[in-house]
Amino acid sequence: MPNDNDVQIIAPTNTLKAKLGTAACSLDPEAIKRAEAAMTKLKVEFSDWIVKDIAHLLEASAAFAAERTTEKADILFRAAHDLKGQATTFEYPMIARVAGSLAKLMDELQTREAAPLPLVEAHVDAIRVIHRDKIKDASDLTALTLAEELEARVRITLARASQGR
Repeated sequence: MPNDNDVQIIAPTNTLKAKLGTAACSLDPEAIKRAEAAMTKLKVEFSDWIVKDIAHLLEASAAFAAERTTEKADILFRAAHDLKGQATTFEYPMIARVAGSLAKLMDELQTREAAPLPLVEAHVDAIRVIHRDKIKDASDLTALTLAEELEARVRITLARASQGR
């Protein structure tokens, strides 16, 4: 059994306060106001950006429907993947979720061009509807039901594809 005299307590130095600086180095309230104003201005541009991203997805989907090649499938996958990553920033979490489902479908199949066109089109249509109706609430019952159904169809499709390998 150890002796209490054998114990040594080491208290690490706390350098966090020195790294943060003094109150004189605190954030400038005017700089905060300017940053908030810049974000407000950017939010106006978000609606333009998401429209462009959705238009790119629509173009990629139409090209894939017309010509189901690896190249067209890769472009569609990238458009869905990009939209998945950006839609939440644009305040459309349900678009991000549906785009993520489409990206998963295409990415986890043995070949992306094997993605079933009706399921691809259902994802694209869902994204268009969510944007058209400006559904920004992640708890919107209609959007949730739609996303869950698409995700279930993707799981079934991927399961069937893995059985056929």
